[in-house]
Amino acid sequence: MRVKIVLACTDCKQRNYNTTKEKKNTPDRLERKKYCRFCKKHTVHRETK
Repeated sequence: MRVKIVLACTDCKQRNYNTTKEKKNTPDRLERKKYCRFCKKHTVHRETK
């Protein structure tokens, strides 16, 4: 089952991206390096609750 998740920037804590993930395949928190428009650079974005 796919669930909706929100990705937040680890530097400024802004919630920038919405996506889905397969809970069965990736039970732990998702981390992606994406562009943050508030920091104006690429940073690590981590899944939030």
